[in-house]
Amino acid sequence: MNQPKEQPYVVTSKSFTAVAINCAAKAGEWIKSKLGTYQQLDIKYSSHDLVTEVDKGAEKMIRNLIATHFPNHSFLGEEGSGIGAAASVKALQEASDAEYLWIVDPIDGTTNYVHGYPYYSVSIALAHQGEVIVGVVYDPSRDELFVAEKGKGAYVHGVPMKVSGESTLQESLISSGFPTDRENMLPLNLAGIGALAPRVRNIRASGSAALQLAYVAAGRLSGFWELNLNAWDVAAGALLVAESGGRVTDTVGKPYHLGVRHFVATNGHIHDELMSVLAEANATGYESR
Repeated sequence: MNQPKEQPYVVTSKSFTAVAINCAAKAGEWIKSKLGTYQQLDIKYSSHDLVTEVDKGAEKMIRNLIATHFPNHSFLGEEGSGIGAAASVKALQEASDAEYLWIVDPIDGTTNYVHGYPYYSVSIALAHQGEVIVGVVYDPSRDELFVAEKGKGAYVHGVPMKVSGESTLQESLISSGFPTDRENMLPLNLAGIGALAPRVRNIRASGSAALQLAYVAAGRLSGFWELNLNAWDVAAGALLVAESGGRVTDTVGKPYHLGVRHFVATNGHIHDELMSVLAEANATGYESR
């Protein structure tokens, strides 16, 4: 009797997603257990850019878990990429040739975490040849897991997500942040906030870009923009928004890629109007055109 021929094992995107979910859940649980007990607080780029041993420990945990499953994959994490925008750009460039690149922010919202403000997240993305194919954002405080696979939709609590339906800025709740570059980018972002505030229903700045993008994907926010973000801040969230039917670009409308630092994500309906206001205020982060 002939034995059935053994089929070769093929790693699928589902396996990638399962690993990303497992990493985010385990790291998030550990991070939450350490809330209020961190021992050392360090300043990175500025007094507004913080890191603790919990950030570093969570990143190491995620890196080790990924390496167990995919030892040949590359890894780009916030805590191992140097300090400041130039170091971040260089780290991404050095990893740009990787076939598979995991992009990780172990605690997106460290300042919130340090103050006990329960709005922070674990952000994990996987890019294949420069294109994000898996995005996971986990909110340990609410035990909410946001998951997206390229071409397969996005989900929270296992339920498909869909962006909101607001068609104008006037109806919209949008969000932003305060860049750590206080000298150059903060004034520009504040100019954008000043220009948009009278035009929208309201603005939030909650301190975790990844989680705010998850909220755009879930229809809780109409849009999000911020200047001078890094790949690990937005890679997972960008896929969540795109797979929920939203639109993701830079602040002048060029398609999103991992190198985009001036970032806009919306439900799609308000995208052009939002960018127009930023342009009028010279708040795109690019030189006036």
